[in-house]
Amino acid sequence: MEEFEISAEARSGLGKGETRRLRRQGLVPAVIYGGGKPPMTVALRANILRRQLENEAFYSHILNVKTPEGDLQAVLKDLQRHPATWEVMHVDLLRTSATQVLSMTVPLHFANEDTAPGVKLGGVVSHIVNEVDISCQAKDLPEFIEVDMGAMEMDTTLHLSDITMPAGVELTALAHGNDAAIVSIHAARAADTGEASKASEAEGDEE
Repeated sequence: MEEFEISAEARSGLGKGETRRLRRQGLVPAVIYGGGKPPMTVALRANILRRQLENEAFYSHILNVKTPEGDLQAVLKDLQRHPATWEVMHVDLLRTSATQVLSMTVPLHFANEDTAPGVKLGGVVSHIVNEVDISCQAKDLPEFIEVDMGAMEMDTTLHLSDITMPAGVELTALAHGNDAAIVSIHAARAADTGEASKASEAEGDEE
């Protein structure tokens, strides 16, 4: 498990003017809430946050947050991004403790895809779902959920109930009776095969 540390600076003002001032200084406004305590308005270093957000584990990990009021643990609950530049405009962090039950979204990692019998026979893989909602205590929070495709034959589909879940982790949809499909392997359509053949012929002509 990786560890992430965030340094949160104090900020006193609110409103658009304060937000613009923070961004000019290379800061991102944020709020830390939950844990039975009043919300704390802080600012995060934009360049550091940008690098951390490039790591998939950052989104589903307990973060060590250093604040003016002391160190605490939190998880990332929400990001607001600029619709055009995709820059982070605001961050919501939720205080947590080891035994607190969290509802989080975590990515799926598909294992043994290349060795699946259906793929070896020329089947096409369709990833229907790439992330899932889970519920667990903070101490059991996984960075990702692994989906083993090693036994998948042609024209088969895996559902949420086919995932081997880590101890203490529950799939939210499955708990509500929704056994959604997550990945399938099916035979390539004739059109796909024809296009692939034409592409191969074109490459041969160029050579």
